[in-house]
Amino acid sequence: MSISGEDSLTRRSLYDVEVTDPASVLIDRSGLEKQDVAQITRLMQALAGMREAEERLSEASTRYMRLNRTDMRALHFLIASQNRGSLPTPGAIAQHLGISTASTTKLLDRLERAGHIRRETHPSDRRALLVRITPETHQAATATVGRQHARRFAVAARLTPDEREVVIRFLEDAATSLSVSDAPWAQDPGAAVEPGAAVQPGTAVQPGTAQEPGTGEHASREAD
Repeated sequence: MSISGEDSLTRRSLYDVEVTDPASVLIDRSGLEKQDVAQITRLMQALAGMREAEERLSEASTRYMRLNRTDMRALHFLIASQNRGSLPTPGAIAQHLGISTASTTKLLDRLERAGHIRRETHPSDRRALLVRITPETHQAATATVGRQHARRFAVAARLTPDEREVVIRFLEDAATSLSVSDAPWAQDPGAAVEPGAAVQPGTAVQPGTAQEPGTGEHASREAD
């Protein structure tokens, strides 16, 4: 086996099943033709390319807005809420982000100091607060990050209805298959993992709900 730098893996080859699983330990592909495996590999590489593009966009947006990812998710939630004609409470923001009340207070303090939001007294409950994104931040986020994200809608619009149904079904099945809700190692890091058989293409997966990225303990630390 060569270990020279000349044979270093390319980004695309990292998602080639013949590279990641040459002995079919993870995936039983004995029933697939070579052209099918090659096409599936291209699909996995395309998904990886989209994830990388989303990661670069996320990094660019946090740099441009000078905020962290939890802050950006909070602003997105505020924009969506105001577009629907409502202003969320701090509690609603905490629930959406999956962080504690204390972390939410710190997040809102930070955003308010930077001029991104305003907290207002609830018109019918003087004890409650509502949170409003400032017009300047709303406009800046919409004209930059929002416009870039909107390009995906144009891509989907170029597909036929039947093509969109195929993509929807694939993405929904893929999201379900990636759920860690029934994976012992994800629920208890100390749990022993039983060696398993290779997964066969088309194997049914038990439905589950994966934790939303950016929520939970990690998000709480980030928000702090």
